[in-house]
Amino acid sequence: MSASAQPTPAHAGSEDGDEQTSGRSDFIGSLAWIGLGLAVLIGSITMDRLEAQDVNPYTIPGLMPGLLGIAMMILGTILAIRSWRRGLAPGAPTDPAARRAQIKHLALVLALCLTFAVILVGHGLPFWVAGALFVSTAIPFLQGPQRRATGQKLTLRTICIAAVIGLGAGCAITLVFQKIFLVHLP
Repeated sequence: MSASAQPTPAHAGSEDGDEQTSGRSDFIGSLAWIGLGLAVLIGSITMDRLEAQDVNPYTIPGLMPGLLGIAMMILGTILAIRSWRRGLAPGAPTDPAARRAQIKHLALVLALCLTFAVILVGHGLPFWVAGALFVSTAIPFLQGPQRRATGQKLTLRTICIAAVIGLGAGCAITLVFQKIFLVHLP
């Protein structure tokens, strides 16, 4: 079999795997992101501003969630426009093996996030350590399927890179929240 006649995956030739999702599912997802962003923005606007306590306007409760809500609405709108241009026809049905892999991946993400939120944060560890552990662990776990698909093994180099990224992320997040937004983290 020649190199040009070899089968290619559904997302070959596409940088972001456009063929893996239908325009309709992306459009529905975009509406959900826009709705969530709007709810976050409304919630942040209705929060008490603590003006009576002479709170600095840059540290008011709701500022960061409001900015995140706006960002979610902007990105949701971009996704809606992109999916509208692709067309709203339903995509091809996903094969059961791929569907199971997606569910396992989602379960892994939820387990990592719940471990971070329930076990690591607020139970004695400084936030920067909890954040560094979370990111350092999430990177190799979430890259696992991609590594296995390409036949790569988990190496010490990969673990070290994940640890450096995790440490940087934990420190950066802590500094941004504590020094810029003046939010004390646990």
